[in-house]
Amino acid sequence: SQLVHHSDRGVQYRAVRYTERLAQAEAVASVGSKGDSYDNAMSEALNSLFKAELIRNRGPWFGIDDLEIAVAEYFDWFNQRRLHGELGHIPPIEAETNFYTHQPAITQMKRA
Repeated sequence: SQLVHHSDRGVQYRAVRYTERLAQAEAVASVGSKGDSYDNAMSEALNSLFKAELIRNRGPWFGIDDLEIAVAEYFDWFNQRRLHGELGHIPPIEAETNFYTHQPAITQMKRA
């Protein structure tokens, strides 16, 4: 599958260096519908949580190394242990495991 970069219709798509970098990464540009804030709703919600739960609550940051370690720890916690109300107060990893546990087995087609 190909890398897709999704964004709103911001000015970055008019920047030559930006589109050149997408081409170098062999990424397909994807933009949301004009005036449709719901296209980016999940991303905006995650960004808001990230800023509130990590950046504002755990700072100040004394260097990029501190921040990089904190980001890795945050997303480990977010995915493995944070209880999400939208998922029935379980962590995402548990919701994903439950989802795949209850999927019918995929049968492989016989090769000719």
